[in-house]
Amino acid sequence: MNLWARTADTTGAVLIFLGAAVCLLGVIGMLRMPDVLTRSHAATKPQTLGMLLVLAGVILRLRSGIDLGTLVLIGFFQLMTAPIASHLVARAAYRTGQVDHRELIFDDLDRELEPESTLDPEPEPEPDAEPDAGPENGGREPGRGGSPG
Repeated sequence: MNLWARTADTTGAVLIFLGAAVCLLGVIGMLRMPDVLTRSHAATKPQTLGMLLVLAGVILRLRSGIDLGTLVLIGFFQLMTAPIASHLVARAAYRTGQVDHRELIFDDLDRELEPESTLDPEPEPEPDAEPDAGPENGGREPGRGGSPG
């Protein structure tokens, strides 16, 4: 085996080990964190980085074109889906009241989720300018043309 292959195999094994360690730390953080928002952070950031390290290690170990393409697609979809899923879980937790609002530094969703009654009330409509049906209007209904029959 040549030096390049041995170096790639060793580097790949180190990356796989580091990726697995980062994923393990993410799982430990997810189990130890106190609330939903920090758990979702611990579930997403280290898991995504750990998965990318494992994929890079596997790419270095396999070294074939079809495997490279497949693993790059796996990494791409991991980067696209994990943060979005974590965001949706955190937003659902916020909407269902499982988040302590006093702990938040910024609460951008607070204004968005206020009930309509606390927002600026709509102005009351102006009364119609047309007079009611009566003798001064010739007995016809407002807004209707024609002669009073």
